[in-house]
Amino acid sequence: MWCRRLACLFKVPCQLSGSARHHLLWLSRDRRAVLGAAARWHHTAPESLKCAWQLHGDHLELRYANTLMRFDFVWLRDHCRSASCYNAKTNQRSLDTASVDLGIKPKAVRVDETTLFLTWPDGHVTRYGLEWLVKNSYEGQKQQVMHPRILWNAEIYRQAQVPSIDCRSFLETDEGLKEFLQNFLLYGIAFVENVTPTKEDTEILAERISLIRETIYGRMWYFTSDFSRGDTAYTKLALDRHTDTTYFQEPCGIQVFHCLKHEGTGGRTLLVDGFYAAEQVLQQAPDQFELLSKVPLKHEYVENVGDCHNHMIGVGPVLNVYPWNNELYLIRYNNYDRAVINTVPYDIVHRWYAAHRTLTTELRRPENELWVKLKPGKALFVDNWRVLHGREAFTGYRQLCGCYLTRDDVLNTARVLGLQA
Repeated sequence: MWCRRLACLFKVPCQLSGSARHHLLWLSRDRRAVLGAAARWHHTAPESLKCAWQLHGDHLELRYANTLMRFDFVWLRDHCRSASCYNAKTNQRSLDTASVDLGIKPKAVRVDETTLFLTWPDGHVTRYGLEWLVKNSYEGQKQQVMHPRILWNAEIYRQAQVPSIDCRSFLETDEGLKEFLQNFLLYGIAFVENVTPTKEDTEILAERISLIRETIYGRMWYFTSDFSRGDTAYTKLALDRHTDTTYFQEPCGIQVFHCLKHEGTGGRTLLVDGFYAAEQVLQQAPDQFELLSKVPLKHEYVENVGDCHNHMIGVGPVLNVYPWNNELYLIRYNNYDRAVINTVPYDIVHRWYAAHRTLTTELRRPENELWVKLKPGKALFVDNWRVLHGREAFTGYRQLCGCYLTRDDVLNTARVLGLQA
């Protein structure tokens, strides 16, 4: 999965003395200097190596729950959760970070079975739960996944038999909404059935989980193949797999589709899990994955049709990852809207084309293509930061409506319901 764990770079510098015991160590300046020169491990109990700590010149080293962590002294003072430093009612910091001495060191350190105690030169005492430190340390974070997901190709998704959610359950119960959001977070797509096929009812559906993001296409868009906008989507032509609004500095997070009417043939919707394809690149060609995550590209949308005049430019790599754990969180893939590549020198350009070809090959594998026929009453929600969509050509009259949702609000709704998002 996406949390590629980095190899442990730290080793215990010395072995535990057999006489180690639970204690409180008060350090004078001279004593700290001695420990800085000849640091040794201190343990919470003589019969247990569950927790041990060691002071260094500029940081505290803590070993707990099979995790070796290092904490900068300023970090330890800045994140204090005491009443004078942190407002528990608003969950906001009260301490002025700029007031903390950058050369600060604890005057005393004590660790028991559950808590780290630090006494600072001014007498202020900071307490940290050891479990909290594991969860919030860099070493702990790089082993965690921000967003749990199930990566899929067409067969994996079909075998999962992910259920659609009934519209009434979605709108009227937290249980229905939570099930929908859990499916959406895991797979990047989710369906709602028995929706009244109107733009107004689709809007009510969307507002259940998020604010609607108004863009240059309006609040709720409604289109047929009349080429009323300067975009291939407003035709009957086939559309290759892509993500939307790559030309925004922050691409739209979620897209809603609802087919209101289709009198004709074709027009199936194509869905491809971009993260699944990227995972294959990571496994087969990690250097190419890294290149796709580092080379910034421009995407551009220029429109001069009727009264619509727009020129949008967004910049970012194809693959966007969290740097501490290499977890992919956004794919920006749209060959229609990619602008001139002029952000990197020629020798990197050719390597980028090779990496892009590898990713495209994975995205276009038939086994990775999930084809669905949208019909009136069945609304589709797509994670536009993860799942690519496309369309086969069609005949006849076809009406679609939909909108974009603000990603922050969708994830906010999920977290309020107790989901990890």
